Amino acid sequence: MSNFKEQFSEYIKFTEGNLKKYNAHSDSMTAQKNLIDAMNYSLEAGGKRIRPVLVYAFCSALGGDYRKACAPAAAIEMIHTFSLIHDDLPAMDNDDFRRGKPSCHKAFGEAMAILAGDALSVLPFELIANAEELSSGQKVKIISCLARAVGREGMIGGQVIDMENEERSDVDEANLRNMYRHKTGQLIAVSCMMGCICAGADDKKIQAAADYGFKLGLAFQIIDDILDVTSTTEELGKPVGSDVEENKTTFVTLYGVEKAQEIANAVTDEALGCLEIFGSDGFLTELTETLLKRKN
Repeated sequence: MSNFKEQFSEYIKFTEGNLKKYNAHSDSMTAQKNLIDAMNYSLEAGGKRIRPVLVYAFCSALGGDYRKACAPAAAIEMIHTFSLIHDDLPAMDNDDFRRGKPSCHKAFGEAMAILAGDALSVLPFELIANAEELSSGQKVKIISCLARAVGREGMIGGQVIDMENEERSDVDEANLRNMYRHKTGQLIAVSCMMGCICAGADDKKIQAAADYGFKLGLAFQIIDDILDVTSTTEELGKPVGSDVEENKTTFVTLYGVEKAQEIANAVTDEALGCLEIFGSDGFLTELTETLLKRKN
């Protein structure tokens, strides 16, 4: 357990340093100070940093140097942060708090929050394209995978399904799984894939990593559903009970907390099965089990 905590802490420290480096103020951008401040406000608001950790962990599991994956790892956290900024906007989920702090649009105004999210959606591709640690082939493959995971077939498409589900009364488990696969699973899956690509993995291992990521993403989202009704605002850092207020169908509204937990347990076991091709990687196994048991 101590080795896991030490490695996790090392990955987090590396991530935080890179996020600061990649979005630092410069003399050439003094006129954009407020934009950079808004971007950093949300980037530095905390969070689990699970996606960059997965990039590093899969790179390491395949014998690669995780430090060479610094650009893709920072990129995925920026993409995730952009999605949170936009999710919180009045036109979307209308949440005033994120991770215990005022949402970006509350701290910087709605227009600046939109622009900060926009900037965080494109900076990642510049970082990857300019990454000296990666070959041209790796860059193209990573950019292609990441763009697909973010766009209409990925996270943004999943958000559309989520919004439209709020107007429906016939949402079933198949619909929920499809929505979670896009909205949550795509970014988690591509994190795992990018780590493999950075390590020079073959297509079989990249696909196994993606399969793992989609299953982990589903379990992660089901736990989110459970925490929305069992946790507190203080623990989560955001309002609880929002799913019911917004008329959202979740695994909890479909099956109740106990059955939802059983499904999360089963999906987590499936995710662990996908790791067999990577050998006995203790870090990934413990990370998977830890996410299942999280309380926030």
